[in-house]
Parts: sequence; C-alpha cells; structure tokens
Amino acid sequence: MAQKFERNQEATVYIGNLDDRVTDELIWELMVQAGPVANVHLPKDRVTQSTQGYGFCEFQSAEDADYAVKIMNMVKLFGKPMRINKSSTDKRMQDVGAKLFIGNLDPQVDDEKLLHDTFGVFGQMVQPPKIARDSVSGNSKGFAFVSYATFEAADAAIEAMNGQYFANKPVAVNFAFKKDARGERHGSAAERLLAAQAQKNMPGEQQQQQQQQYQQYQQYQPPPPQQW
Repeated sequence: MAQKFERNQEATVYIGNLDDRVTDELIWELMVQAGPVANVHLPKDRVTQSTQGYGFCEFQSAEDADYAVKIMNMVKLFGKPMRINKSSTDKRMQDVGAKLFIGNLDPQVDDEKLLHDTFGVFGQMVQPPKIARDSVSGNSKGFAFVSYATFEAADAAIEAMNGQYFANKPVAVNFAFKKDARGERHGSAAERLLAAQAQKNMPGEQQQQQQQQYQQYQQYQPPPPQQW
C-alpha cells in the first residue's frame, strides 16, 4: 500500500520554470539550504518520464518555506530562473473551482503520484491530487479529487478520461460537488465568469505557462483500455 500523503500546504512551495535536466535530488539539495525538507515532488510525464517543468517542495515548517521563497526565487538552474512562491498562495490566486471528482477507482490506483502523472497532462494543478482513504486502514475508498488552475484543463480531463479504463476499471470523471451547496457541482457559469476575470489579471508568465500545459492536451491521445 502506498503511503498516505498529508502535505502541509503552508510549508510547501511551488517551483516553476524548471529545466528538463532538474531532478528531485537537485531540488532537495538546493532547498535544504533554506531549511529541513520533508518532501520533493516533480511531476513526470507518464510515458517519457521527463519532468513537466514544475514541482513542489515541502519543508518541515512554514517559516522555512517563506525563507526559501525569499532566497531562492529567480535563482537560475541550467540557465533558467526558477519561479518560487508559496503553494498556499498559489491556491488562493488560482483555485477557481475547477475541481474534479474521479470515481470508480481501481484498488490498484493507490498512489497520488500516478494520478498526478496521468491527469497532469491536461493542465496545471493548484494542489496535488487527493485519494480519499479510510481513516483506519489508509486504503483507498475508490475515489479521488483533482483541482486544476483553469476550467479549460478540467473540461479537457473530463472529455478525455471520463469512461476510460484506468488500471482495470472505467473511471467516472466529473466536476465535484461543492461543499455545503446542496448538490451543486463546480463548473457553473458563475464560477467560469469569475475565473475568466481572474485570468485577465494573472501575470503574463503564469498565463503563458498554463496555456503551454493546456496545449499538451491537444496532442494527447488516451491509450486503449488494454494498455492501462
């Protein structure tokens, strides 16, 4: 069984604009200069296993994460300046409500990284995927959640993955229900309107990055069921 992930968002930094040659080990060695590191995760393409130009580093304290932002932002690796900011800050700016529910998960899908590698092809996520787990055993309850930075990415994931076989079962992918909203799902016209307005106010570099990640979907073809 995979380890249960309970990341501290306040102690996690988002690292963007990474060169393809950057590895988890290199990020760890660099970030440990700001404070003790708990975890490093660079999402990888599930076919080529190459990094996707961004990742996350979790420190043991929020103070160390803040310090890392101050001293590491725009530091160059392989000639490219890293863009580093607090993951929780990114969430406040980018969490537009593009949250998906992934149901009918096969018990074999017990690793958040597998979800990240699969669904990350459609666009930037505002936080790592979360598999719902039994509080006692830690086993998957058969469903998970993925939150994207744009509704375009969420729509693309639904279009490509709903009904597709993931491991040995066809998954149901749809917008998640809102909390305390009496059956209303995310993805409403009102949410999309607010997201469009927020997109206009987004820094140019961030818009470009999200557009590039969304364009990956245009070239993505889901494999046939027997290849999952």
